[in-house]
Amino acid sequence: MNETILSAFSIPELDVDAGVRVKSYVDSLTVPHGSLGRLEELIIELAEITGSSFPEVSRPGVIVFAADHGVTAEGVSAYPKEVTEQMVRNFLNDGAAINVLSRSIDAYFNIVDIGIDSDITLEGLTVKKVRRGTGNFAKENAMTRTEVIEALEIGYEQGLKMIERGAKCLILGEMGIGNTSASSAIISVVSGEPIDTLVGSGTGLTKERVIHKRNIIEKAILDRKPDPNDPIDLLSKVGGLEIAGMAGAMLAAASDRTPILVDGFISTTAAVVAKLISPRVVDYMFVGHESIEPGHKKAIELIGKQPLINMRMGVGEGTGAAVAFPILKSATLLLKEMATFESAGVSSKTKT
Repeated sequence: MNETILSAFSIPELDVDAGVRVKSYVDSLTVPHGSLGRLEELIIELAEITGSSFPEVSRPGVIVFAADHGVTAEGVSAYPKEVTEQMVRNFLNDGAAINVLSRSIDAYFNIVDIGIDSDITLEGLTVKKVRRGTGNFAKENAMTRTEVIEALEIGYEQGLKMIERGAKCLILGEMGIGNTSASSAIISVVSGEPIDTLVGSGTGLTKERVIHKRNIIEKAILDRKPDPNDPIDLLSKVGGLEIAGMAGAMLAAASDRTPILVDGFISTTAAVVAKLISPRVVDYMFVGHESIEPGHKKAIELIGKQPLINMRMGVGEGTGAAVAFPILKSATLLLKEMATFESAGVSSKTKT
């Protein structure tokens, strides 16, 4: 991948014919027409994404990208930046929420150090460090354009590797203290929404600290002047390495006709960035859940999706998407295992 080809990234069109075939088959299943509701819509979307009459989403693959953010020096998070490293160690010891939920859906799992501000050499960690955390975007650009391209490329490669491993659906998670600040900045710039409607308490800030956080981000946007139409400029000025990594992995999944199950605010911000790079990528996305972060609703609007669930979660890591995954799997199983009216000897609806 290089900067000159980002805008023309190769993502195939949806297979509309596969959707038509599956719609016809769904109409023959032993339920009243249309009674499967959104599950039917998911079945058809998965057929169009994969080009298969009987799409599969199992096993899923979970990739967690981890990186630090220099803006934490401004007191925008309730936790110190050291928690990024500590939580990555927790992931590697199978102690985090995403570990539990990944096991529950029999997911492949990988965690990628794309920019942690420390060196971890524990087994199970994929080290692809672009730099030791971003710059403090309250005072300088978060990273260079070259570093953005490198992070996107790493994400792309890691996405393809997970698919080659056997993943039929990609869930992208993140770990990075300060990343709600970067995400709020990106969504504000792209949407034109004022920061005070997008910024929440993050990991548990007091009301006073929330106001401080808003002020820091608002001033940074004025100082950095990121271009809303240039995803590389946007990431380099106020973004995060893990956000770029997730965006790259999403582009890889779409290029391979693999469904993407988007997680919360940070993951959806990466989806917004991926859309700026290649608009067709959103055709391959489902949003797993709507988080408690106020900016998430606007981010979801920017990619034109409807979340599958709302459990008032705000963990990140890919957890909301993992909780929602069984809905996608249920849709595929209904298509694959339910009897038709003909095969079950059941009379279909009388024509009038």
